[in-house]
Amino acid sequence: MDTIVAVATAPGRGGVGVVRISGKQSAEIVSAICGKLPTPRYATFTHFRSAENEVIDEGIALYFPSPASFTGEDVVELQGHGSPLVMDKLCQRAVELGARMARPGEFSERAFLNNKMDLAQAEAVADLIESSTEQAAKSAMRSLQGDFSNRVNDFLQELTHLRMYVEASIDFSDEEIDFLAEAQVDRQLQDLLKTLDGITGSAKQGRLLREGISVVLAGQPNAGKSSLHNQLAGHDAAIVTDVAGTTRDVLREQIHLGGLPLRISDTAGLHDATNDIVELEGIRRTQNELAQADHILLLIDDSQGLTEQDRKILAELPANKPLTIIRNKIDKSGHLTQLTEEEGYPTLYLSAKSGDGLELLQQHLYQAVGFHPEEEGVFIARRRHLDALARARQSIVNGYDCLSGMGAGELLAEELRLAQNALGEITGTFTTEDLLDHIFSSFCIGK
Repeated sequence: MDTIVAVATAPGRGGVGVVRISGKQSAEIVSAICGKLPTPRYATFTHFRSAENEVIDEGIALYFPSPASFTGEDVVELQGHGSPLVMDKLCQRAVELGARMARPGEFSERAFLNNKMDLAQAEAVADLIESSTEQAAKSAMRSLQGDFSNRVNDFLQELTHLRMYVEASIDFSDEEIDFLAEAQVDRQLQDLLKTLDGITGSAKQGRLLREGISVVLAGQPNAGKSSLHNQLAGHDAAIVTDVAGTTRDVLREQIHLGGLPLRISDTAGLHDATNDIVELEGIRRTQNELAQADHILLLIDDSQGLTEQDRKILAELPANKPLTIIRNKIDKSGHLTQLTEEEGYPTLYLSAKSGDGLELLQQHLYQAVGFHPEEEGVFIARRRHLDALARARQSIVNGYDCLSGMGAGELLAEELRLAQNALGEITGTFTTEDLLDHIFSSFCIGK
C-alpha cells in the first residue's frame, strides 16, 4: 500500500497540530524530516526540516513500528505548532518524500483491513469524535472497546452452532430419529430471537444518542411556536412578538434534551393562501420541513380552542409522521398541565411563556421515540446496524416458519446462513468494497 499523510487535528489554528503518516516509507520520511529515526514509542523533541534543510517547525516526533500502531503499519506522528501553514508544509514535505495525501477515513480503513479493529469499532472512532453529549461519548467508547462487536459475535457463535446442527441433521436424514422435529431446535430459535431483540434494543438507544431526532414545530401564526422554540433552546433564538407571522423562514436549533440530541425547527405559520410571495415561500419551506421530520409538534392556541383552521392544518399534515398536539397558552386559558388524547393524537397542555409543562413534554418525547436516558450498557449504533439486525431477525423468523410449517430443514439452514451474512456486515466479517467505501468516506481526513 502507498504511504499516506494527513493533518490529524481539526482545521484552523491551535496550540498544537498533528501530522500523521502511515505506510512502509514512514520511517524513511521521518528520518529525512527530523534528521534521524526517533526511538520507537518515545516522544522525541526535534526540528522538522525542509528539503533545503531550513527549519519548518520544532516539536515532538513519535514513531510506532508495525504492527504495534493504530493502522498496523509503520506510523509517525509529527506534533508541531497548530498553524495551518506549518501543517501544510509538513504534509507537502512528506509528499515530496514519497507519501500521498490520505483520503477521508483512510487511516481507520487501514486499521480495519489490518485487523486492528473490526468495522463497528472503526465506525465508533468517528462517532466518538462527533459525540455531542456525554452519554453519546460513553456509548461510542463502549463500541470502540468492543461491547457491540462482542455481543454480535457471541450471538453469531450461537447461530453458527445451530446452523451446524441443522445441516448435520440434514446430512443424516436417513436416520430413524428426526433431529429437526425435536423441541430443542424450536427452543433455540426462540432463544435466538429473544437475544437478538435485546441487542436491537440497545442499538436503537445508541442510534438515538448518535443521530437524535428532528422535531418540527408547526401551527397557525402566533400559536406560540417561537416561544416554545426559545424555551427548548434555552435562549432567545427566535423573535417573539404579538404580531402574527413574525417567523417567515425555518429556524433550526441543535439542543440536548436530557442527553437526547434534538434538532428543533421553528417554521412559518400555516394558514390559507396569501398573495405575499415571502409568506408563500415560508409555507412551502415549512411543508418541506414537515416531510423530513421525525416528530411533529402541532401548536394550537388553547385560549381559542381547536379552530377550523387548526383542523384543516391537522388534516393536511403528513399522515405517516408521529404527531403530538400542543395546546399552548394555558396561562391564558386556565387549564392545568396534562397529557391526554384528543382527535386521536397525544395532546399536551403547556405554557411556552411560563415554561409550565416543559418537563412533561420532555418525558413525552422520550416515550414517543423509545429513549431511556438512564439505561446502562448502551453502545453507539447506526442505521445500517439496525437494518442488518432487522434483516437477520427476519431471516430467523422465516427459517422458523419453514421448519414449523413445512419441516423444511434445508430452507431453515439457508435462512440461518442469510442471518449470519447480515450480522457479519456489522463487524465487517461479511461485507463489500462498496460498503467500505461508503462508510469510510464519511470520516474526517486524518482519521
